[in-house]
Amino acid sequence: MYAMVLTAPGAPLQFQEREDPAPGAGSVRVKVGACGVCRTDLHVVDGELPGIRYPIIPGHEVVGRVESLGAGVTALKIGQRVGIPWLGYTCGECPYCKSGRENLCDRPLFTGYTRDGGFATHLVADARYCFPLGEAGDDVAIAPLLCAGLIGWRSLVMAGEGKHLGIFGFGAAGHIIAQVARWQGRSVYAFTRTGDLEAQALAKSLGACWTGASDEQPPVPLDAAIIYAPVGSLVPLALRAVRKGGRVVCAGIHMSDIPSFPYNILWEERQLLSVANLTRNDGVEFFKIAAQAGIKTHTTAFPLREANEVLTRLRSGQITGAAVLQP
Repeated sequence: MYAMVLTAPGAPLQFQEREDPAPGAGSVRVKVGACGVCRTDLHVVDGELPGIRYPIIPGHEVVGRVESLGAGVTALKIGQRVGIPWLGYTCGECPYCKSGRENLCDRPLFTGYTRDGGFATHLVADARYCFPLGEAGDDVAIAPLLCAGLIGWRSLVMAGEGKHLGIFGFGAAGHIIAQVARWQGRSVYAFTRTGDLEAQALAKSLGACWTGASDEQPPVPLDAAIIYAPVGSLVPLALRAVRKGGRVVCAGIHMSDIPSFPYNILWEERQLLSVANLTRNDGVEFFKIAAQAGIKTHTTAFPLREANEVLTRLRSGQITGAAVLQP
């Protein structure tokens, strides 16, 4: 197999040849067809997440085909197309797992963070955490759904059912969830970096009723706002944009520090929430919704060897929609 390997925090990924991994009991080896590039991959590469053991292969928006079965795997078949998400294993024994909140598991493993991911030609995954995808759709188009879509869906559910929805950071997750929200009959207000006309144009093409810079006020008070950009200074801006009783949902795994803000913008029963990871049930629900809503991802495909260039472009805001690597 070939892989882009992270050997130290902040180091460029190295293109390496390795032996094909052998799946252990309960696992499968998957031949990668496409792997989306997520902002969380940047946090892994930049060493902003704790507990990374090097070397590690990033990537957690994986679409591929089962190539080999480990002992005891009966739910998947060789040749079957599957999706592999961020959540790669949970213990099943802690209070969170037992209460249906496996996204908060005390002893989880995460694809591309604490176990090798999809910036490679092959990877091994726990069979229980692989989503059967069927044959409809293209690998590249589907890949962003495995995190941007899944985490986006969980954040949309947490935002509640209000009609006026603000999306701060109109990238991979934002452009997917805007489509779901419009399908649900909501009005979408897209907030981007100042001067990012390309992202604003994408938002308008997907049905956003208003676009603007993140420090602008929308024309109406929002029922809820979701923050996908990992920028803590957006939290006070979003709180100012939502109505009394409104919600602000922080959807990233990592965010820069939130600056101090006056209590009066949180008062009047506004809520500030965070999303942590996903559950397998989120995947079951979302893939049904994605099919019904006719979600179309806006993607740009790159060869696997160009992973470093793609990460650099993502870091500087030069990716519109989602970037996807192909081995």
